[in-house]
Amino acid sequence: MDFELKSLSLAQAAQLPCDALLVLVPDARPAGKPASPLEQLMAQAAQAGDLDTAVGKQLAAYRPEGVKAARVVLVGVGNASVASVRKAIAAGLGSLKLPAVKKLALVLSLLDADDNTVRAAVQTAADVSYVFTTTKPSAKPRALRQVVVGVSQATQVRKGFETGKALVAGVEFAKEWANRPANHATPSHLADAARKLGRHARIKTEVLGQKQVEALGMGAFLAVAQGSAEPLRFIVLQYSGADKASAPVVLVGKGITFDTGGISIKPAAEMDEMKFDMGGAASVLGTFAALAELQPAINVVGLIPSCENMPDGRAVKPGDVVTSMSGQTIEILNTDAEGRLILCDALTYAARFKPRSVVDIATLTGACVIALGGVRSGLFSPHDELALALQQAGEAALDPCWRMPLDDEYAEGLKSNFADMGNVAGRAGGAITAAKFLQKFAAELPWAHLDIAGTAWKGGAAKGATGRPVALLLQYLIDQAAQAPARKPAGARKAGGARRAKA
Repeated sequence: MDFELKSLSLAQAAQLPCDALLVLVPDARPAGKPASPLEQLMAQAAQAGDLDTAVGKQLAAYRPEGVKAARVVLVGVGNASVASVRKAIAAGLGSLKLPAVKKLALVLSLLDADDNTVRAAVQTAADVSYVFTTTKPSAKPRALRQVVVGVSQATQVRKGFETGKALVAGVEFAKEWANRPANHATPSHLADAARKLGRHARIKTEVLGQKQVEALGMGAFLAVAQGSAEPLRFIVLQYSGADKASAPVVLVGKGITFDTGGISIKPAAEMDEMKFDMGGAASVLGTFAALAELQPAINVVGLIPSCENMPDGRAVKPGDVVTSMSGQTIEILNTDAEGRLILCDALTYAARFKPRSVVDIATLTGACVIALGGVRSGLFSPHDELALALQQAGEAALDPCWRMPLDDEYAEGLKSNFADMGNVAGRAGGAITAAKFLQKFAAELPWAHLDIAGTAWKGGAAKGATGRPVALLLQYLIDQAAQAPARKPAGARKAGGARRAKA
């Protein structure tokens, strides 16, 4: 999907050769005699009482006089806030999902558009038109091929436009891999996707297999993987956008490519949705796809422990005790609490990068869905500055999260008579006790945990991955890049980065 940013007046938009114009009309509009065909159309509609500028209200016209586009949709955008722009475009594009609409102009010329507005417009156009076709040959692919974003002054919002394009690349990469069925998205497939990202400038990929993970002593990760015929993979991505001495942000994504629950098997109903249990891994891959496009001045490491959680004869059993990479032992009281087991070893591994911050992203608990639904991701961190930065990034990117408590008392239920800790602590406060478990492996790190179990995908008739929280993560990295030392010219530094290896 191609995007183009142009400075367009309403008169110029009327003469633009395209299949459809989507014109956003705010409550407040310039006064004066209507001069262009679009202005005349709006004036006539307003005089007749047919132009409603409430968010999402629409008025469609076919081949209006003086306009080159065959279809024009006027859509109300209310006070023209970023959230209103997103809702208005989503509503307007819903009526333009037609095979004939291949080139569309989003006309924002009546708005006082800023970087955030333009970014939201680009992202929404991609979201609404997205179609998954990889395993569905009968699906009609996306008809919309080109989108022109028209604003009053293109030079003033170029940054937001470029960020929006990078975000689309990242979100759609995450959606693609999260939507794939588990037999089309095994740990090995995820590793191949990561290797392809490693072909981009400044990105290097390393993939560790069974023997290397055993050598690292990742006993918790190995325990989850041992019940599956699919080999595990531990994926390490490195993006080098700043000077080598600049400490990286480490993103850790849960990569359970299918979760049966193991011996503590899940109910059959909706178990197919457990292909989405690698949503955290997909968000890390998507963020790196966005980094490849945007090239911000920051160093980022992505860690993805990936395996299946299956119930065969070799599977880990309730009551088994395993030793994590940190040396702490874990009594596995419930094999369906597997995500925290693979993440805890990855968090220990993360410490070797001496990171400026570590953020793990996981479809971790149903309890978080009960607490926050599908609106906000759960945010857990003992570090106020890091938590605030993530919250602000989420609000700016319209990918919000909500900070949850981490009182020490919540960890009481993790005590075990047979190991340093159990992997569950009962149903009460389940999202919090899961975070308290992870905190035991991140005590020395500037760490935050995002529970995306409610936000990574939708069920029902709209079943599919959302691509969240790629927008939040990318905005956080952009914000951090503003504080990071600039990268030295390539000739002034030695070649570095992760070695490439085949698992």
